[in-house]
Amino acid sequence: MRAVELCIVAGGAGIHRRPCFSAIMPKFRQRGRRAADAVARRGVKIGEIVVGPFAVRSATSQLRPQPMSRSCLSVLFSLVACGGAVASPIADQVAFSHPQQMVDIGGRRLHLYCNGTGSPTVVFDAPSADAGWSWHAVQPAIARRTRACVYDRAGLGYSDPSPLPGTSGNAVADLHKLLQTAGIAPPYVLVGTSYGGGNVQLYTYRYPEQVRGLVLVEPEHEDEMARLDRASQGRWSQLTAAQAAIWPQCVAAAEKGFVPGSEAFLQCTGGIQPVYGRELAAARLAVETSPGYWHAAASEQAHFDVSRAELGAARRSYGDLPLVVLTRGVSPFAVPGKPQSELNKATERENMAMHKEVAALSSRGSQRVVPGAGHIIQQDRPEAVVRAITDVLDELRP
Repeated sequence: MRAVELCIVAGGAGIHRRPCFSAIMPKFRQRGRRAADAVARRGVKIGEIVVGPFAVRSATSQLRPQPMSRSCLSVLFSLVACGGAVASPIADQVAFSHPQQMVDIGGRRLHLYCNGTGSPTVVFDAPSADAGWSWHAVQPAIARRTRACVYDRAGLGYSDPSPLPGTSGNAVADLHKLLQTAGIAPPYVLVGTSYGGGNVQLYTYRYPEQVRGLVLVEPEHEDEMARLDRASQGRWSQLTAAQAAIWPQCVAAAEKGFVPGSEAFLQCTGGIQPVYGRELAAARLAVETSPGYWHAAASEQAHFDVSRAELGAARRSYGDLPLVVLTRGVSPFAVPGKPQSELNKATERENMAMHKEVAALSSRGSQRVVPGAGHIIQQDRPEAVVRAITDVLDELRP
C-alpha cells in the first residue's frame, strides 16, 4: 500500500521516538524500520489517509518510518504527529521511574513529583493518555530555578483510578484538590501539551487568581476537530470513525493480559523504548500494560468532545497574563522526499491559525514555531520548552 500524506496510525503507548498513535493515544516508541514497514503494508487507506498501527514519519528527511505513539493518539484528535525524541540524562529519568508522593484527595490518591524551590511553582500537565514522565527532559531543568511539579491524572502513571469520566473539567478539579492537599500554594505557572494544554487553559479560567503565566505546547483548541476536518476536506472525521474500534481492542487485550512480543502487545504498548533508561522504560511498560491504565486512557478519548465543550464555554481573554504558545515546525502529514500537498498545507495553516488566536487572547501573549519538532515538542526539542518557561518566569520578576 502506498503511504501518502495525512498518514495516521494506531498503535500503543509511549511518546518518544514514534510517530503518532494517531487514532487513539499519544505514545509509541520506535520498534525499528522492519516493524514500521510491515504495519504500513497492512494499513487501511481512507481517501488520502492510511489507517494502521503505525504511520510513516515525516519529521525530517533523515528520519525513518517509526511506529506510532500514543501521545499521538491524542494527537490524532488534534491532527498532529510526533517528531524525533531526545533522551534526557538517565540520572534525571530515575526519579520518574517510581512513585514519589501519593496524595489522598478524598478516597483516592494522585501521584505528585515536585523538585526544586522557589515561587511561582511551575506545574506540568501531560498529553492525553500520558503521565508526568512526559516531562522528564524538561522538569529537572526548571527545578534548578524554581519549584517544578509534575503529576499523573486519575488512572494514568502511578495515580489511582477515578469513578468519574475522563474529562478536562474533572482533571482540573483533581489538580486543584491535589495542589491544595499537598500544600503547594499559588502562584503557579501552568504548562500543558496537547490535551494537557486544554486542561491548563481551563484551570486558568476557573482559578484565574492562582495562575501567573501559561506555556501551551501544541495545545488543544475547542474548535480543532471541526476546523481541521474542514481543512482536510473531511478526511479527519473519516479517520476518527475508522480508528474508534482500536481502543476497545487494546482495553480487551489488557484485561486478558498482554503477551510480551505479541502483535497486540507491540501495537498497544510499543514495547520497550530505547529513549528511556532501563528503569523508566520498565516502569512505563508496567503501567501501560495494566487494564486500569487502558480504561483511564479510553475514558479520556471517549470524552474529548465534552472536554472541548468545557474549554469552549469558558473561553475568554487572558488579559495581560504572560503566555507562550509553541507550535510544531515539522508537518506530520508530509511524505519524506515528496512535496507537501495543498491539503496538508491547509491543515498546517489551520493548526497555526488556532495557536495564534490563543496567543492573541493575552496582551502579553506570543506564538513560536519550534523547528525540527513534531507535536510532542517536549520530547523532540525540550530546550525550546525550557526556554519558553524561563521567559515567562523572567516576565514575572519584580
